[in-house]
Amino acid sequence: MKLLISFLIISTSVFSSPGYFLNMKGTPTQGGLIIAQTHPSAVVSVNGVKTEMTKDGYFMFGFGRFDENPINLEITLNGEKYNTTVPVTVRDFPTEVINGLPDNKVNPPAEVLEQIKRDNIKVAKARSFFDKRDDFLQLFIWPSQGRVSGVYGSRRILNGEPKRPHYGMDIANKIGTDVVSPVAGIVRMAETGMYYTGGTIIIDHGFGLTTTFMHLSKLTVETGTQVKQGEKIGEIGMTGRATGPHLDWRLNLGNIRLDPQLMIPDQSDGK
Repeated sequence: MKLLISFLIISTSVFSSPGYFLNMKGTPTQGGLIIAQTHPSAVVSVNGVKTEMTKDGYFMFGFGRFDENPINLEITLNGEKYNTTVPVTVRDFPTEVINGLPDNKVNPPAEVLEQIKRDNIKVAKARSFFDKRDDFLQLFIWPSQGRVSGVYGSRRILNGEPKRPHYGMDIANKIGTDVVSPVAGIVRMAETGMYYTGGTIIIDHGFGLTTTFMHLSKLTVETGTQVKQGEKIGEIGMTGRATGPHLDWRLNLGNIRLDPQLMIPDQSDGK
């Protein structure tokens, strides 16, 4: 069963202007990414903010971890405006208890705060690009094989202390297991030794959509590398803040943290 679903929204005024249509694909829930298509000549606003489209009329929007309000879409074509809303399904997120982390990885000492600040600046820069590539239109594949050991949105208790939610999907496997790019893109960051995330890669898939790969033991690409879907980019590790070997895989649309697990087939589908 695929987690990525398709749906079509047609307003009552859909036939009042030749060529108007709106197709949407995705999971309208907290953490969900929606890929939509309308007429290439249309002007689209998401919650009042004009959004960029591909030459074929594709655009994206997403729901964050705490979003509970619908997203409002306005499409202007041939001088006419069409409005619709996309409601969000609220999820019941689990609580994950993780013990055995080094104390300095849960409450970092003052002497490492500058490194953490530098790491955050690098990540923000890597996610700030807006390349008009349309690699995001490919169907996502699993970036590695293994057991799902952590999920997006879960409330985390680290060494007995409540912390902010987890924003990735964890895939546990032995150190050295291959990690591949789930869709094509360009590497915007490839760094080792980051305080929390260790070996880390960020790939840009176009129009603000990025994927991040953390705790890697080995990186096989560098910043600026163009990667194809399924191309090896690194290997699973337990660098940074980790109690065992795993890949922490993340999905972002600009600053919106999304759930990558919603983009891929279930393992029962043979992936």
